[in-house]
Amino acid sequence: MMLARLALAAALLLPSVHAAASDHLDSPKVIADPRVDIGDIYAWTSADGRRVNLVMTIVGHALDKNAEYAFHIDSGPRFPDTTARTDIVCRFPSKTQADCLIGRDETIRGDPGKPAGLASASGRSRLFAGLRDDPFFNNVKGSRAAFDLAAATLRQGVPRDAAGCPAYTPKQTAAILDQWRHTDGGPARNFLAGWTPMAIVLEVDLGLVNRGGPVLAVWADTLVADVRIDRMGRPLTGNGLLAHLGSDEEADAYKLMYNAATPETADEFVPVIARSLALYDGYDGRCGNQLMIDRAAPPEQRYLPLARLLADDRLWVDSAVTTCTQLFGVELGLHDCGARTLHYDAVNVYRSLLAGGTNDAVTDGVRADDQQHSDTVFPFL
Repeated sequence: MMLARLALAAALLLPSVHAAASDHLDSPKVIADPRVDIGDIYAWTSADGRRVNLVMTIVGHALDKNAEYAFHIDSGPRFPDTTARTDIVCRFPSKTQADCLIGRDETIRGDPGKPAGLASASGRSRLFAGLRDDPFFNNVKGSRAAFDLAAATLRQGVPRDAAGCPAYTPKQTAAILDQWRHTDGGPARNFLAGWTPMAIVLEVDLGLVNRGGPVLAVWADTLVADVRIDRMGRPLTGNGLLAHLGSDEEADAYKLMYNAATPETADEFVPVIARSLALYDGYDGRCGNQLMIDRAAPPEQRYLPLARLLADDRLWVDSAVTTCTQLFGVELGLHDCGARTLHYDAVNVYRSLLAGGTNDAVTDGVRADDQQHSDTVFPFL
């Protein structure tokens, strides 16, 4: 049934836009309770190479006492092979009480609100939970304008190649990219400037989460009464690649299914993500230069390698490396911890890799957050 629905939706291209702002614009079910709506997740290796740092921001200004907030960390010897999993599950019965279980034995209990953090009994992990500025930055209005223009231009009859990539003219491409890097025709503005949601911050010894090896794959979710409400790995995948340029109703239906799934069951979303990737591939005015393009494959299979990688939707961290400079660093085979620090220009790099296979194929004109954050001093945000 799901495959049939996905195949039908993948064939549609409707004009309205559901813009992506990391995971800040979600389905109505998730938006209905911001206490369990994940805004962003971050993960990176500590500077001394001994710990993994984890951050989950929650859209609301409070946490749900009945919810579970979890990080799931798969570990293995190399990308993309993982052989072990460690779950970090936290509950917050009150504003001054946290109860976290890391794996089977490591626990953190007490008041998590002090900036210095709440240490576990073993001293191998610590936790902070409280209001903090979300480091994600994004010119959402410029992105909406660009996608609106792209959809309108497609309706005018832009030809597409056999793989579905639009062949925009140089003039059309320039107009779309110009909308992307401005806000209401003026300088680009950060939609999330000054936004201060709840943040769950953890610092965990690697020995607690790397049983399978030094390469870690991280994703997060929220559950209420054992029902998954929201999940997230990489920025934008769950909101930017499910029926891209499709209707709000279509995108919302996909998001509900996507949030209910896990990385292990997400292959169902490969067809619709591949269709979205074809649309992204044309944004720089060239088709066939996207990250992981299979140029030797038949057109209908061109986008499948990247679609499979993105459907899995886990943040990959090489914990054996302390230099963290590049989103997709592990996937690209770089000597870099990869994952996502608080300082990555995540939205521009992500979209650029999808549009042109480089870090700077497109930009929304916003290059840094309005606040200062630290990748080394707890609680970081």
